[in-house]
Amino acid sequence: MTTPTAAPDSYYQRTGEHRFKPTLHAQGAWHPDEQHFSPLGGLIVHAIACHRAGRGGDRLALARISFDILGLIALEECEITVETLRPGRTIELVEATVVIGDRAVVRARAWFLAELDTAAVAGTHEGRIPAPEELEPWTMGGMWGGGYIASIDVRRRESAPGRATAWITTPVDLVAGEPSTAHASFIALVDTANGIAARKPPTEWMFPNTDLTIHFFRRPEGRWTGLDTSVSFGPTGHGITSTVLHDQHGPLGRAEQILTVRPQNPTCP
Repeated sequence: MTTPTAAPDSYYQRTGEHRFKPTLHAQGAWHPDEQHFSPLGGLIVHAIACHRAGRGGDRLALARISFDILGLIALEECEITVETLRPGRTIELVEATVVIGDRAVVRARAWFLAELDTAAVAGTHEGRIPAPEELEPWTMGGMWGGGYIASIDVRRRESAPGRATAWITTPVDLVAGEPSTAHASFIALVDTANGIAARKPPTEWMFPNTDLTIHFFRRPEGRWTGLDTSVSFGPTGHGITSTVLHDQHGPLGRAEQILTVRPQNPTCP
């Protein structure tokens, strides 16, 4: 295993045109030798933005991105390749693949759509959540371990097991020495949703997600990622984490994660 860099100010360091090495800030919550998907999701969006930068990519905005997690993501150097599958002036589809060693560990597809003025008809039925300063700081490390969890500032209000509202921010850069887009910085915190509203203690039950799908109806702004999250467990080992996404201007999209639910101890009731 490649030892992760102990850099104090970033989740990743670029080691080549398409290669990135994680720091200890990217360490996962389920196992110390794996990456947390949150910063890796942001890194994928960063790599997509770099790919599109030379193609006039700012004329289109990210509307949906889906990540398929193909297995354990080792805390090791990765390579991200990006391909434009469907170019266009108003609609574009991009695919990214993350490889560690010789194995693909994540595949992502992102739809970009043209922007135009629809302010006259803009609206949503989703309500605003309390501002970050209205929620209490939450030491997430009391429930979860890992370098990523230790790197974030969380404000949370839990109303029931599996139901919580939270704001998350971090002082840690996504990639050392490189500016990140608003989407990349925002998405780098979204996968945390599965941990802020746990239905059961992670010491008793495992419920990792095998995917993450995000839809946006406007661009995110600011340094906070807001999560209004509900978690459902079914009777046959499956679950869903559903989140309305917010920035400090209000709701802006949704995220969904499918879960595989199983006891840590097979005899657990």
